[in-house]
Amino acid sequence: MPGQPGLLRTLIEDLDVVVARDPSLGSRWEALGHTGLSAVWAHRVAHRLYRRRLRTAARIVARVARRRTGVEIHPGTVLGRRVFIDHGASVVIGQTAVVGDDVTIYQQVTLGAVGWWTDNHRPPGARRHPVVGDGVILGANATVLGPVTIGDRALIGAMATVTEDLPPGARVYAARSVVRPAPALRPVPDAETGAGRPADPGPVPAPASDAVRMLASAGSW
Repeated sequence: MPGQPGLLRTLIEDLDVVVARDPSLGSRWEALGHTGLSAVWAHRVAHRLYRRRLRTAARIVARVARRRTGVEIHPGTVLGRRVFIDHGASVVIGQTAVVGDDVTIYQQVTLGAVGWWTDNHRPPGARRHPVVGDGVILGANATVLGPVTIGDRALIGAMATVTEDLPPGARVYAARSVVRPAPALRPVPDAETGAGRPADPGPVPAPASDAVRMLASAGSW
């Protein structure tokens, strides 16, 4: 594309950003074995084949990359420069997704569509997947669904789910677990000696999240 760097320069930028953002790596040589880097590099090739309408070849490259890295990126996805996929396990990015420059993606992130029951009603060629702005951070197991737009430098925390547009600089966090102390053990008489021994209180029920309590109180169950 006009104004875009060549493939070689883009690949070198990808390599350098892995070294810069992964503290476990000490050199470019170590970074060459990074799973996320392999996935991004494979996609750079697959996407160019896809744009040249070599769809079968593009899908083969994407399928091999998925088997080798655990990262599934559709060949039609547009990836910006210096995209860093840390760990890479179970990352899924859909066909019409657009990922900006300097984006960080952790493991198990999904940039997907809402579902065929919705997408089948969209006009042909309509966007079904998210647009992610520059400098966005997507935490582990974050999920962004539908043709939403994530503003530049937004942060989506681990386990968070986003289905609406976010402005630049937004912060989204998932509900946190509530930790409560276990109940005190009640002494019960021992069958043989009659002495007291601690009783097993049984499993401690997990507290319901705020969202679950709200649904229950609204009579939605």
